[in-house]
Amino acid sequence: MRVTAGKFKGRNLIDNKFEHIRPTADMVKQAVFNKLQFSLNGARVLDLCAGTGALGIEALSRGAKEVVFVDKDARSCTLIKQNLAKLGVEAKVVKIGAIEACEILKYQKFDIILFDPPYKSELYEKMLDKIAQTRILADDGIFVVEQAKEDKYNWNSAFEIQDEKIYGIKKITYFSFREKYAKEI
Repeated sequence: MRVTAGKFKGRNLIDNKFEHIRPTADMVKQAVFNKLQFSLNGARVLDLCAGTGALGIEALSRGAKEVVFVDKDARSCTLIKQNLAKLGVEAKVVKIGAIEACEILKYQKFDIILFDPPYKSELYEKMLDKIAQTRILADDGIFVVEQAKEDKYNWNSAFEIQDEKIYGIKKITYFSFREKYAKEI
């Protein structure tokens, strides 16, 4: 597991040593961040269900101003802190569930929210509802969701799918607020 581009390009991260973490493959991570490249410079990023921290670290490497890492598992939080220390980077790591984190952060705005929960979890639809309710995603922000390719959800109508790509067994969906919704609130 390594950083694929930016100032930390090629640097290895401490690999997943726990069964509860399913890190995003380097090829998929590179594809996601190539798509986000014009949105990253100076961005505030929220990495929900952060696992190893690899997605948020990739964002920092490619120019994000700030990343807040959130995971409810203490082992994941320790691993994220170890990976940040290995790169000499300071960032906020919060041990809390993704839904609760949105409530706590509701007075902040993030340009990009990365969301990679355990597949088949009940968090997918709840997460979009919570983001619409708390408005933590900037009006022109991007919400990136990783899920199993066969999964189908009833997404909150405040969002529209900007793009969707399948990579092997996973699907990456890019959401933004519907223009009408962003103007109403």
